[in-house]
Amino acid sequence: MVLAEMIMIAVTLVALGLALAAFRRGKPAENEKDFAELRGQLSQITTQSHELQRLIAEQMAQSEGRLSNRLEESLRDQGERTTKSLTGMAEKLAVITEANTHISALSSQVTQLQNVLSNKQARGSFGEVQLENLVRDALPENAFDFQATLVNGKRVDCLLRLPNPPGPICIDSKFPLEAFRRLTGAGNDNDRDAARRALEIDVKKHIQEIAEKYIIPGKTAESAILFLPSESVYAEINIQLPKMVEASRKARVYMAGPDNLMLLLHTVRAILRDARMHEAAGLIQTQVDLMMKDVHRLENRVVKLATHFSQAERDISDIQTSTRKIIARGDKIDEIEVLEVEEVTPPPQKPDLLG
Repeated sequence: MVLAEMIMIAVTLVALGLALAAFRRGKPAENEKDFAELRGQLSQITTQSHELQRLIAEQMAQSEGRLSNRLEESLRDQGERTTKSLTGMAEKLAVITEANTHISALSSQVTQLQNVLSNKQARGSFGEVQLENLVRDALPENAFDFQATLVNGKRVDCLLRLPNPPGPICIDSKFPLEAFRRLTGAGNDNDRDAARRALEIDVKKHIQEIAEKYIIPGKTAESAILFLPSESVYAEINIQLPKMVEASRKARVYMAGPDNLMLLLHTVRAILRDARMHEAAGLIQTQVDLMMKDVHRLENRVVKLATHFSQAERDISDIQTSTRKIIARGDKIDEIEVLEVEEVTPPPQKPDLLG
């Protein structure tokens, strides 16, 4: 609207300027005539200006309406996008918050685990608990004992009760963490070699102790198991200390990580199942032998009973024969008695009806 008014004012001023210029150059009579024409032109210009103002106002109104609709649609779209963005951001923040909670809990657990592993006694308990969980998951309750006391008075972490052979197998848990930490934290080759030698000495000591304490001829199996509760330690020993592995095999103390121990326990379960099957087969064979003896005894008794039945049948037949003879003789006796009665007794007389 302001733009239309400005255009109309500019057109009027231009027309007035042209009229004044013509009025100044011309004669009075002509000036009046020109002035009249000028008024007409000004009136026409004014009319056109109003028409132009109206058209401009309509276009401005239409433009304003379209602009308002576009602005409204843009604001609505922008609002929807903003809402979606805020919703997604809130969901992501919720996920991040939950993740931070889990991370905090995990950090606390890691700290607790670090505190446990830094203490030798607690670390030993950690290995024993892991060993107990693995054994309980793989074997029945009657196949093992924890903290079992052997005949030499030594107490072993776990004793697998297998039949002979091979006999009971001892499993002892060891966790050489300090030497392994020094090995993994070594900054150069010299420190790494020194830490590896310390790890070898530590593991060798454990192997010697297990061989001396938990392998008892005639009482336990001829071998024992050294359980390492860390796959990293087990892999480091097997890869970097092959001589140590060979020495442990010669001492009949076999090292096992969690995965290897689980495989071994499944093998033990299969052995126990086969042993139970053989034991059950022996019991079944014994019962079958006893049952066959009972069958033979029953057969003899049936033969005796059949003999008794045959004798009884013959006796019954003889009895029936005697009975038939007695009956026949009785019939004859009855007939004789009837004939004698007929001969002695006179015939009855008819009554004399006539008097």
